[in-house]
Amino acid sequence: MADKDPYAVADNPLVSRYASAEMSHLFSPRFKHGTWRRIWIALAEAEQELGVEIPPAAIAEMKRHETEIDFDRAAQLEKELRHDVMAHVHAFGEAAPKAKALIHLGATSCEVTDNTELIQMREGLRLLRRRVLAVLAPLAKFAREQRSQPILARTHFQPAQLTTVGKRACLWLYDLLTDFEELSALAEKIPFRSTKGTTGTQGSFLALFDGDHEKVRQLEKLVAKKMGFERIVPVTGQTYSRKLDARVMAALGQVGQTAHKFANDLRLMAGLKEMEEPFETAQVGSSAMAYKRNPMRCERMTGLARFLMALEPAAGQTAAEQWLERTLDDSAARRLVISQGFLAADAILLIFANVAAGLVVYPKQIGRHIAEELPFMATEAILMAGVRAGGDRQELHERIRRHSQEAARVVKAEGGENDLVSRLRGDAAFAKVDLEAELKPEKFIGRAAEQVDEFLKTEVEPLLEELKAELGGKAVELRV
Repeated sequence: MADKDPYAVADNPLVSRYASAEMSHLFSPRFKHGTWRRIWIALAEAEQELGVEIPPAAIAEMKRHETEIDFDRAAQLEKELRHDVMAHVHAFGEAAPKAKALIHLGATSCEVTDNTELIQMREGLRLLRRRVLAVLAPLAKFAREQRSQPILARTHFQPAQLTTVGKRACLWLYDLLTDFEELSALAEKIPFRSTKGTTGTQGSFLALFDGDHEKVRQLEKLVAKKMGFERIVPVTGQTYSRKLDARVMAALGQVGQTAHKFANDLRLMAGLKEMEEPFETAQVGSSAMAYKRNPMRCERMTGLARFLMALEPAAGQTAAEQWLERTLDDSAARRLVISQGFLAADAILLIFANVAAGLVVYPKQIGRHIAEELPFMATEAILMAGVRAGGDRQELHERIRRHSQEAARVVKAEGGENDLVSRLRGDAAFAKVDLEAELKPEKFIGRAAEQVDEFLKTEVEPLLEELKAELGGKAVELRV
């Protein structure tokens, strides 16, 4: 029944619900096995150019059938051979019989599998780099617009001094910038394994070229160049060091950390009714409580980020577990960890961009929270203003202390409003103090607004200007 009913088998939510078609394609059988064929063609061409007798007609036939992959036939062959690479070697040979005896010449499986995975990771990193840019741009715009909007800062989730909404956004932006730098650096540094042979000694290629070490070195560089790489892994066993996978997954995990922090911050502010993620007109917040506006985008980001961060240790464990020149216990884990990691990071950044472009701020609710706490924060300024007006510092301090404690009691024990200002206004000792002037929120934000300007000007906007061409193109629709 499952063969006939697509809804009777499990699917991958990262593909069917969350990640983009672009990232999904990168880790698809079509891309993977199509890349295997491109590598086999590049290998044959390079061997021919270096003197191996490979008929031009054989290479031409390989090129004609490069994209015509019979996946059913390959699956049938794999069932017989129990080897995925050899199954596709035979399937390619059947499609291009003139090249059948020459496909995979001198190569081991990792010549196609490892090299393809390095291509997937490089292209995946480049795509994620663009995804981060797509978050940076709207978030920078938001920070600029909200540069001077005071808001109650919170440490330990308790009221602290004031900051601004724009300054808080810059904290998120800074984390994103570090992610962008790490993704960019890795994308450009990803090397190619190229032609290293069965245990990394290049012995089979040395035999192919009758002991000519220079031709073996040239082959390695030539195949890498044909596949778009200048850098080559200098030494390998049968596989390249899985430490590289661990580095990549660490970078993806950092994206998860950034997104998790942002999403949690916004969820906390939504609970305070100070800020929200976008909420569409027909969107349903709860199936039971019709009034609710649940932060479902940020909740999804948090969940996906948790999954992504959990993959990072698995990559490190795989790197540590490799025996001598190789062991195959890495294969199944890497098929899952690498692809799922990139799909999850892609999905997270798509949601992140959607939320960043539609952030909602509620200044009146923000002002209400400021008004509840600012009188306490302003007491030192009020004290100094009273002294400047001729008052006795110690006497004023004691009066403020008593009024503050009584106002706090009313708030905590009686659930009343903070009436500290009214109490001070009714105290003759503060008659000469302009309490309204001393209680302006703008006086308590320090250099927050200027820090926003400086940070955007020096760190964010030059990057966005330099890479504005990468910000073009059609936005990816959030599917759920």
